[in-house]
Amino acid sequence: MKLDILAFGAHPDDVELGCAATIAKEISLGKKVGIVDLTRGELGTRGSAELRDKEAANAAEILGVSVRENLGFADGFFRNDKEHQLEIIKMIRKYQPEIVLCNAIDDRHIDHPKGSQLVSDACFLSGLLKIETVLDGEQQEKWRPKQVYHYIQWKNIEPDFVVNVTGFMDKKIASVMAYSSQFYDPKSDEPETPITSKNFTDSIEYRARDLGRLIGVDYAEGFTSERYVAIENFSKLI
Repeated sequence: MKLDILAFGAHPDDVELGCAATIAKEISLGKKVGIVDLTRGELGTRGSAELRDKEAANAAEILGVSVRENLGFADGFFRNDKEHQLEIIKMIRKYQPEIVLCNAIDDRHIDHPKGSQLVSDACFLSGLLKIETVLDGEQQEKWRPKQVYHYIQWKNIEPDFVVNVTGFMDKKIASVMAYSSQFYDPKSDEPETPITSKNFTDSIEYRARDLGRLIGVDYAEGFTSERYVAIENFSKLI
């Protein structure tokens, strides 16, 4: 299956928090989108890997993505090395996306910038003919995405561009809240974490609303780019 967009996240829920509204919008426009989680989030304070597997499947269904996979890397301890890069390359060559979305370039959780650089490096290496990979017994062809964009997570990184996601925030919030073990629940007696506060849950909307305010729409999601973002002409800008 060839995809238009492949979104990577170090943990289940990273993609939803970072760019779910953009994904939902792209799918509504007929694009095929997939998600690859690097880990099962097994070191998370709340929930379990098994529970997060189910939550991730529910979130994928809400968004309507074409496929979701989990590479089973070690939460907190995966590395940006040849072994892990080759596994990412296999996914890129399998789905041949035009665009790859990945974690924030800098963030509170150490896995986020680490995963960001891992995926970015793999996107380049995936285009090299002499790197050979085999998946399901078949030799894979080289493939390099045209663009690699990084969504924004905990830190308020200044975006290189923003996407108008007005009309798609409800679907984003629903996909995030599919991870009921991870976020605000006044009835929960589990330990508190930085993402279990009501303020954090509220921030999903108010951060998108603030980015939207800056471009004159209701809601927006921000991204950083490794290369210049080119436009055909001025009329393509909002």
